Amino acid sequence: MEAILNSFALVAVSEIGDKTQLLSFVLASRFKKPWPIILGILIATILNHGLASYVGVASFNFIPAEYHKWILSFVFLVFGFWILIPDKEDEVKQENKYGAFLTSLFLFFIAEMGDKTQLATIALGAQYHSTVAVTIGTTFGMLAANVPAVFMGDKILKYVPLKRVRQIAFCLFLFFAIYIVLN
Repeated sequence: MEAILNSFALVAVSEIGDKTQLLSFVLASRFKKPWPIILGILIATILNHGLASYVGVASFNFIPAEYHKWILSFVFLVFGFWILIPDKEDEVKQENKYGAFLTSLFLFFIAEMGDKTQLATIALGAQYHSTVAVTIGTTFGMLAANVPAVFMGDKILKYVPLKRVRQIAFCLFLFFAIYIVLN
């Protein structure tokens, strides 16, 4: 349960203001069909984060155990600083011929490749040694950040101070880095 809750919290907070959340705003305003967009986000996240957490679990089988906590702590610290750098909105240059679901599925899967959330998912998989628990937590975290963006569109940006959220996410990543070293 700890893996699910911590994975959820880390991703939910770090996704606010991320390019995939901005992508949610763009898709919602373009298609005006929230449920196919949300389904695309869900499936893309399960596939992407499932693979990422598996890589995290598998990769730490090849690294000596005495280095695990130092590598993970460093990774979370880097992500903490990385999250302080705002993302810019990526234009959706897809035509509507594929529809809301396929466009959302494809764009979310691609947008998460190499993203800090995917890399954090790899680190969480390595930390908790549970592909399923980490994937569940990160998927729900992704949905918690992006579903409101799909339903509320641009209105949410008026009330969410993204700079403050990034600072909170930085503190969360910093907490994980310190927690790993101390345990």
